Amino acid sequence: MPVKWMVLGIAVLMYTLIVIFPDRKSWSALGAALLMILVRAGGAQDTFFSLIREAGTELINWDVLMIFVGSLVIAELFIYSRVPAVIADSLVTWSPNVGIAMVLILVMTGIISAFVENVATVLVVAPIAMALCTKLNLNPICFMTGLAVMANLQGTATLVGDPPSMIFADYAKYGFNDFFVYHGRPSIFFAVQVGMAVGALFFYWIFAKNGGKKVEVEQEKILSMTPTWLLILMILGLAAASFVYGGLSLASGLIVVFLALTGLAWFRWKRKESAAKTWELIKGLDWDTSFFLMGIFVVVGAVSSVGLLEDFTAFLSRVIGTNALLGFALIVGVSTLISGFVDNVPYIIVMLPVAASLSRALSLNPELYMFGLLVGSCLGGNLTPFGASANVVSLGILRRQNITVTFAQWLKIGFPFTLLTTLASALFIWFVWR
Repeated sequence: MPVKWMVLGIAVLMYTLIVIFPDRKSWSALGAALLMILVRAGGAQDTFFSLIREAGTELINWDVLMIFVGSLVIAELFIYSRVPAVIADSLVTWSPNVGIAMVLILVMTGIISAFVENVATVLVVAPIAMALCTKLNLNPICFMTGLAVMANLQGTATLVGDPPSMIFADYAKYGFNDFFVYHGRPSIFFAVQVGMAVGALFFYWIFAKNGGKKVEVEQEKILSMTPTWLLILMILGLAAASFVYGGLSLASGLIVVFLALTGLAWFRWKRKESAAKTWELIKGLDWDTSFFLMGIFVVVGAVSSVGLLEDFTAFLSRVIGTNALLGFALIVGVSTLISGFVDNVPYIIVMLPVAASLSRALSLNPELYMFGLLVGSCLGGNLTPFGASANVVSLGILRRQNITVTFAQWLKIGFPFTLLTTLASALFIWFVWR
């Protein structure tokens, strides 16, 4: 059997296992990566070790992994500081009515998620949302669903928001600043903000019936502003590295890791938290996704090396022909649908070079199709209750309150929200980057 088809078979098997066993996705990816190396080595021992070395030095992107893990640490410390909870409490206090307060909390959740891991953001805002619903005797399903989908939406907006954004930055050679303005045009950040504005209006329409009420909440107290300053320094450091190096670089990863280590030292010795609690924080980071990314980098590298991506690009070119709008609609629509059911990380790594090649073949800006891919694959996770980790966590919180959300109940909110926000962001991308 040709190596190409063996590689394709391993990739399909990996995807199947990820869908069936999502809690073991890192094992599926790492196992597939090892099989890819064995297949390409063809049993030659020296070739096997050279491929292992290639995987560690060329295929696995350590810059992305350093930014991912470092930003997770800073996010955990930011949540620990209670600053997000204080902001949420203040929004409720300052809002003229509870309907506006609920929408503002959702918007705040989204904005924080542009710089902080989505699940962590949902976990810190969820108690406030649940308390507010209890006080007003409201069903919390809609509010908790809103927290998850708004967090997922904004995770696309910046380099540190979500792994797909980091992967896109590495492939397209984007720095932190390029997510805001690229070649003099508003970039992906503003496309996401258009979607957020539409999403906020959608939720205001849902919460408008509570508009006449106002509620008081007990104010949280800030433990320390140090994690907030670390978060700000991370953003400024990434912006500076982006300006100097013109894209994702080793400096970007080192800056984030240094700030994360500084934060851990502050947590352990300045805050005088125990070694056990410090270890608990480190152990609780999303290591599963980190190892998952390592495996995926190797798998997609193997898929690319045997020419499968070129074959897929040629197939799509025949389907699309010269119709740029059809190609854009196909990429956004299919990405949205697939990402509602399948992890978007391997999908976006595979599809980025395909999208770029298709756009160049049609003499288009590569950003047109790559941004469409990014928006579709990230916002599509809002479509189903298991499309993103934040969705699963949000439903888990409700389950602990003996509230079960069915697939149909999620779809009543997730489907129109995904449709409206994806369409709004896609239209922005089409008219700005066409």
